[in-house]
Amino acid sequence: MGASDLIGGDESDWIASEFFAPAATDMVDGLMGQYLSMRRRVEEMAEMMTGETAGALSYFLEANARDQRYGAPSIGGLFQVDRALAALNAAYWSKAMNLTDVLDAMPQARRDEWNKSIREHATPEFEEETVRATLQDLLMSRSKFFAERVDGIFRALSGEHVTNSPMGFGKRMILAGIHNGYNSTERVGYINDLRCVIAKFMGRDEPGWNASNAVVDAARRDHGEWITIDGGALRLRVYLKGTAHLEVHPDMAWRLNCVLAQLYPTAIPSEFRQKPKKKLKEFEMIQRPLPFAVLEVLADMEPAYTVEKTDNWRNPHRHIPIPNAARFRYGADTKAGRSEAEHILASIGGVKAKEGHWQFDYPPQDVITEIVCSGCMPDQKTHQFYPTPERLARIAVELAEIGPDDTVLEPSAGIGGIADLLPHDRMRCIEISDLHCKVLQAKGYDATRADFMDWHTRTRDRFDRVVMNPPFREGMALAHLEAAAALMKEGGRIVAILPASMQGKALLPGWAHAWSQTYTGEFAGTGVAVSILTAERL
Repeated sequence: MGASDLIGGDESDWIASEFFAPAATDMVDGLMGQYLSMRRRVEEMAEMMTGETAGALSYFLEANARDQRYGAPSIGGLFQVDRALAALNAAYWSKAMNLTDVLDAMPQARRDEWNKSIREHATPEFEEETVRATLQDLLMSRSKFFAERVDGIFRALSGEHVTNSPMGFGKRMILAGIHNGYNSTERVGYINDLRCVIAKFMGRDEPGWNASNAVVDAARRDHGEWITIDGGALRLRVYLKGTAHLEVHPDMAWRLNCVLAQLYPTAIPSEFRQKPKKKLKEFEMIQRPLPFAVLEVLADMEPAYTVEKTDNWRNPHRHIPIPNAARFRYGADTKAGRSEAEHILASIGGVKAKEGHWQFDYPPQDVITEIVCSGCMPDQKTHQFYPTPERLARIAVELAEIGPDDTVLEPSAGIGGIADLLPHDRMRCIEISDLHCKVLQAKGYDATRADFMDWHTRTRDRFDRVVMNPPFREGMALAHLEAAAALMKEGGRIVAILPASMQGKALLPGWAHAWSQTYTGEFAGTGVAVSILTAERL
């Protein structure tokens, strides 16, 4: 979609056709039947509470109000039919809204107004004609809400910070009052609105209305540090005073400004509505994030525990935490993202226990949070990540013959398939993936997040042993092997798992080469054949 597609034609037409499915109209028959039945019961109960019936009921209230601080309400006060019907109307309006995606589509300001009317029982009568007309109007207004949401985000930006441009969205934006020092505030909804809009631009499903609370909480824990969210479309930094800094990918900022231009065509300069011509170095390419349905399941995980009986009759059971374990909350098995969430947990080293929880050999919460915030798993094709099978890892480590004083390097360490078998107090791991680096650090390893091909040119460290399973494609295996050789001490040894096509070749001039047998079918999901090289400098 180009800028001309966004700024030409009728605003509601292009947004509705681009982002929203046709609105359904016949959703309230069953709800109206439930409402009318409950309304009759409320009215009948109110009619009964007069005369002798009311007098008899007052004794129940008096007897059961002894422990109440302010005593029991009067019968007349308790059975005011107008108030009861107002509460009933509000409850069913809430149910009606939950039949649609309207609340998720609403901008934060409108959602606050609607929730306030529900909370204060200030909704209209729940009459079929009114309900149908209101829902239809709201459904057809989703495209209008889209533009309002963008406008609401822009208006919510702090006016006290000069980084915020009055002419449109820039790459750096600042929101104040995101949290009050203890808890997140409703203003987190503006961050969620921004993520919803960007999700539409990216063709993703949308996050739920409260999905950004977990992300903001994670940013607060690492206050002052940037975290990448939604596949690189956004970066977020939160400070203790409650201010949030947002960096929007340039490919998203210009699209946001195109929507603003629909509302304020003369106020948004044309240069703000142009697609960036240059790739800015400080922004990485946007990745394809995981569905929000999957991330929601992961975000809702909790520590696993066992239940033990006690002799205390007040607390007959106690919960005992299971180390390095997490479990899905009750009801997660019915959610759409559960199956893919389980696949992700397995890919970061989780094993499903027979009791139903997921067991790790490291504390998993920071790694799960990293996935929830970034929205991504490392791209296997780009990073060439194929975990080293345990059998091959053990063979490679044995061939390295690591002595009691040897220092060891593992380049491209992944999630520790080889590192788990190395001496942890004398080991250094280099890993390009943020997520995998989090796993290694959670295991307590000395792990540096870096591209090994860049890192080896900058480091002054030298090692006695290197054990490695480098990426294979496009000559990367040889390049990583040569880089490792440059970091070896005199008498050092390299053990590398390499493609079988390299077997028998003198890859490192001036080094002695010994090759293992060929192994096939070791890497799950691939047909690659490998051989293990043991190389020593002559």
